[in-house]
Amino acid sequence: MLEDEILSEFRASEALLEGHFLLSSGRHSAHYLQCARVLMDPMRASRLASALAATLPRDLRMTIGKVISPAMGGVIIGHEMGRALGVEAMFVERPTGTFELRRGFSLKEGEKVLMVEDVVTTGLSSREAIAAIEAAGGVVVAGAALVDRSAGTVDLGVPFYPLVSLNFPTYAPDELPPELAATPAIKPGSRAA
Repeated sequence: MLEDEILSEFRASEALLEGHFLLSSGRHSAHYLQCARVLMDPMRASRLASALAATLPRDLRMTIGKVISPAMGGVIIGHEMGRALGVEAMFVERPTGTFELRRGFSLKEGEKVLMVEDVVTTGLSSREAIAAIEAAGGVVVAGAALVDRSAGTVDLGVPFYPLVSLNFPTYAPDELPPELAATPAIKPGSRAA
């Protein structure tokens, strides 16, 4: 899938929002990608996951035993990546503020895992998910995401494969440009501040 085709999927689903947004990373942006909207069409989600799976080197794809994603945003793309790779998909969640496997999900010691996100900005959630997977006995062999918003700077400690990179500027709360500072921030994501 070419970048223009990927972006047309986001536009067709009205997943690219403009305004003043408080991202789950704590940073602010004039643009927000609502991946839940792009993934609400099962056929579109399947196409995007197949394209994302195709970005992984073949030898890496052959080693993956499970796909694990952080809840809530990564659940759908994680499930579709499991389907694209022909492996089981699970998720970690934060019932008490720290990611963990629940709902009877478990890993065999040393099982090779692909961690999949919807959007990566700073990589905080991804690194927390990787730590939870490792604590449960898994070995994270790579990370993948529909969208890399880090401008290519994110370091997950494992190889990282995004489907597309969108580099909208983000700002710390004390660095807001006047046009953003003049409007209240909306927090459209799924994680509470």
